[in-house]
Formats: sequence, structure tokens, C-alpha cells
Amino acid sequence: MHPTENEPLPQAGYAEIRIVSATPEAARAVAEVIRRCFAGAEQRSYPAPGGGTRLHLTVDTETAAGPARTWLATSRSPTGTGAHAEEA
Repeated sequence: MHPTENEPLPQAGYAEIRIVSATPEAARAVAEVIRRCFAGAEQRSYPAPGGGTRLHLTVDTETAAGPARTWLATSRSPTGTGAHAEEA
């Protein structure tokens, strides 16, 4: 059984992110970049198999943080437009 099969889905507008690395420093560096892009990052860390680190983040995908706000807002297609022609 996959470990995430019994985990509840995050509420609408949020995403769960899992970072697995050999060192806590590497996991924290990646988490810091994500926190610069998305608001509401709740962080939890756990030991990973083999001595590594597993970091879990909950982010608000509807609210950008810092300089990413403009990029995130402009990268979203208007509601109801569907896929681009090359994506269909």
C-alpha cells in the first residue's frame, strides 16, 4: 500500500508538497524557494528511510507570496477558457 493512499486531500486551494533529501539543509533550501512563491506554507519534517529528511509543506495555491505574485497571477488562464489548442 502506498503511504499517501489513506491521507485526506488538502482543502480546495491548497497543495501538499513532499521533499525528500539526504540532508535537512537541502530540504530546507527547496522549501525556502517554495515559500517565496506560495503563501501559507506549513512545514513538518520527519526522518526519511536511509537517514535522510522528509519535509512536508502545505501551501496556499491561490495566494502568491512576494515577487512571485505577478508571475503567478499572469500565468493562470482566465476561468472557463479550457485547454489551449496545442494541449487538446
